[in-house]
Amino acid sequence: MAESEPVTSTQTLEQPHTSDADTGSELFHYVRKAKIAESAVMGTMVQALCGEVFPVTRVPKPGSPVCPRCKELYELLPPDGGSSE
Repeated sequence: MAESEPVTSTQTLEQPHTSDADTGSELFHYVRKAKIAESAVMGTMVQALCGEVFPVTRVPKPGSPVCPRCKELYELLPPDGGSSE
């Protein structure tokens, strides 16, 4: 498995994506928008806000369970996602 970089960007995130990790009930995680398509097509790993690393394999449906830690961290981001420079 390749080393992953820590999540340092505060860009606006798209829909949460799932992890194939065996974490009990399947939760969806928030990941950086720029990495979603690359992971889905190339199978590369992404790192969620909570720190979990996984390949994007599914798209969540409305009402899907979201990782509580990802949700907490996402709600702390500024409204513009911190993308203004």
